[in-house]
Amino acid sequence: MTPEHNHGGNRTTPADTPTPGPTPPLSAVVLPRGVRRTGLAARPTGASPQPGTARRAAPAPEHNHGGNHATPADTPPPGPTPPPSAVVLPGGVRRGLVALLAGGALALSGCASAGADEDPQVVVTTNILGDVTRALAGDEAEVTTLMKPNADPHSFEISAQEAARLQAADLLVSNGLGLEENVEQHFATAGDAGAERFVAGDHIDVLDYAEGSPDPHFWTDPARMVDVVDALEEALAAVDGIDADAVHDNAASYRADLADVDAEMTAAFAAIPAERRALVTNHHVFGYLADRFGFEVVGAAIPSGTTLASPSAADLEELATAITSTGVPTIFADSSQPDRVMQVLADEAGIDVDVVPLFTESLTEADEGAPTYLAMMRANTQLIAAGLSP
Repeated sequence: MTPEHNHGGNRTTPADTPTPGPTPPLSAVVLPRGVRRTGLAARPTGASPQPGTARRAAPAPEHNHGGNHATPADTPPPGPTPPPSAVVLPGGVRRGLVALLAGGALALSGCASAGADEDPQVVVTTNILGDVTRALAGDEAEVTTLMKPNADPHSFEISAQEAARLQAADLLVSNGLGLEENVEQHFATAGDAGAERFVAGDHIDVLDYAEGSPDPHFWTDPARMVDVVDALEEALAAVDGIDADAVHDNAASYRADLADVDAEMTAAFAAIPAERRALVTNHHVFGYLADRFGFEVVGAAIPSGTTLASPSAADLEELATAITSTGVPTIFADSSQPDRVMQVLADEAGIDVDVVPLFTESLTEADEGAPTYLAMMRANTQLIAAGLSP
């Protein structure tokens, strides 16, 4: 029965309501005019909704040509609720409701899966600590290292985008002791905002390179790196989503690797005569190694724990005198820093002395000799032993 248009204000009674027809097929389910189907989602023509957002078409206004307003009493009692397959939307529209609903369900389930499958995020300042952290975390976390290979930990910087992402990390790992001079402020800000922090320097026996000035280069002593590994192991195991047992297994394996390196260093340095165990470097970087293996730090071209300082003429003259008096055969420069100052120092001393670059503060690219912390320690051990042995 075709519905009548009530132009004269007469009320329609329940008896005038047509009996629902047979359930239409799925192809009969249509959307309001102007809505089109695109892939698994539907959106109004010409509009660009936000991802995961579906717009709902406004209901068509009622036509009341007679000027009479319908009252609650005019509304016929609702009939039985039809099944979803019996719903027929207003005429003049195309198929798409099923696609719209399916697309929304897939989008929601996709978002949930992405969140559930995302690995815990660990962000590390230096590439030395980044390598150690990755060895302990294994496949349990995504480890991001901010410092690039062959960079200087005292002077490297991070972008505004990298700084903004720090607060979302599950764990922030840094060296501390004043090493990351241009990055610490960003880590401190993220920590104040609630990000969990691990500072390696808080877990070692700290040495000063000068009174009241802590030396941040603890990694030159593998025994102190064991202390860091012990503490970092617990910090990683406490992160939500990380399998603590896997971290403990990885840490045990890495401690064994550190023990092997320690034994190799002990044997190599024992072969150097005591009178030749003297170190001259471009800045104070081997204090921990000297303390552990019985070396004397004669001096540094830059009498500071940072490469950002500059030597004075008096500093270079004093060091040249020390080199001459001790008979040091080799002085060492950091591979990430130009050795110009060390060459000038050698010329100033007026003696025949070799300048040998070491991997002291940064790892290298994979094919450049020190791509991992363990490889770096082995390479430096060989270079120091060769440079100081008779």
